[in-house]
Amino acid sequence: MAGTFRPLTSLRPLTRFPAISTPHKFQHQRTKANMAKETRIVSPPYKTVDSHLHIWASPEEAVNKYPYSPGHEPTISGHVDFLLQCMEEAGVDGALIVQPINHMFDHSLVASVLKKHPSKFVGCCLANPAQDGTGIKQLEHLVQKDGFRAVRFNPYLWPSGEKMTNNIGKALFSKAGELGVPVGFMCMKGLSLHFSEIEELSSEFPSTVVILDHLGFCKPPLNGEEREAFSQLLKLSSFPQIYVKFSALFRLSRKPYPYEDLSDLLSQVISSYSARRIMWGSDFPFVIHECGYKKAKEAVLHIASQLSVSASDLEWIMGRTVKQLFEDS
Repeated sequence: MAGTFRPLTSLRPLTRFPAISTPHKFQHQRTKANMAKETRIVSPPYKTVDSHLHIWASPEEAVNKYPYSPGHEPTISGHVDFLLQCMEEAGVDGALIVQPINHMFDHSLVASVLKKHPSKFVGCCLANPAQDGTGIKQLEHLVQKDGFRAVRFNPYLWPSGEKMTNNIGKALFSKAGELGVPVGFMCMKGLSLHFSEIEELSSEFPSTVVILDHLGFCKPPLNGEEREAFSQLLKLSSFPQIYVKFSALFRLSRKPYPYEDLSDLLSQVISSYSARRIMWGSDFPFVIHECGYKKAKEAVLHIASQLSVSASDLEWIMGRTVKQLFEDS
């Protein structure tokens, strides 16, 4: 049984995304690849919130204040000022910042940005699965003192041979539920590898909200193994506390922008989860060298138009779902 879903609660006032106001105006950018079949993208009459992006220090900041984790030095720019510029140009009003591996468990940079832009950003910290249990206290501190509102489970940070369902993993997952923060799962090597762990944790701790990053890394299936993975993604919709990010489309699609081969996946995910449990995310700054930030947003609008997604459902996907998760509403 999936258990009973209980709304998010918190030990302190919740961070709010900005309220609804006049929409930004922008035009769909033309490219040679899509010029012939181009659909004019119209600015939506609601606030758009990006549910998945990263920031990291500039090289200068890394030297002076926010050092990179050894071996994880970034090769592209991910500075917050660059992000703000991209968001302004694309008409994106708020975002969930996911702690990057580049700074590992040093959350000081993201914490400083959350403090500086409290109405624009919400933070997702990175779970530390250290066997001594120090990650549990770290999670409490990051949520209660630094204002983070979600936590990411990266299964590849667990000790070799250990699963996210070990004692530490269950303690972290349970603590997240107590603190009222969702757990995001990053299944980069395939959902099938971690499906049973997610299912077990969600069954044992139904009050902990779950978010599956990037459709669980499911691509349009070409073989039985990939069809099984996507079937598992749809099966997890039976847990009412599980949400899905329709994010990092360039990682999922087998085609160039605007990633039209993802339309069938989105259609089935909407049918299984409903739009109220789906949220768009860009995966900035990695998307910059793919289609670009603005087009990351427009791709979803394009795919939705091909599916005739209702205006109400599109509003949920493009911002209302993530806003509802992190607002006191």
